[in-house]
Amino acid sequence: MILPQALDNFRKPLYSSHKSLMEASRNELLPGTLDLLILSTLHAGPAHGYTIMEGIWSQSGELFRVEEGALYPALHRLEVKGLLSADWGLSEANRRAKFYSLTKEGQSRLASERANWDRISTGMRRILRASGA
Repeated sequence: MILPQALDNFRKPLYSSHKSLMEASRNELLPGTLDLLILSTLHAGPAHGYTIMEGIWSQSGELFRVEEGALYPALHRLEVKGLLSADWGLSEANRRAKFYSLTKEGQSRLASERANWDRISTGMRRILRASGA
């Protein structure tokens, strides 16, 4: 049974206006997409964190900016899962940096995630076209 005061939470807008909602969600990544973006960026070859961030930024047409606070935990998580390997080397600025590469398992995961993303985005396009949006 839903109590009347609990219904008040459903009536409250999450954002004060439609414009605020659009601004807040414009550049946010969908949950679970950061791993795919990292794996896809590393498909081109080994890279360190800053290069990965810049690659995602530039390849997305400057739409997705990944902050360090999100990137490095994701890189660590992917490394622990065995999808990435990491080796220390020197960056372009001649600084010590950790370079990440896709493992065989990472390449396999990238292929399956790309196929899944293609399937999902095809479905979304169909729905948006059918609704005239």
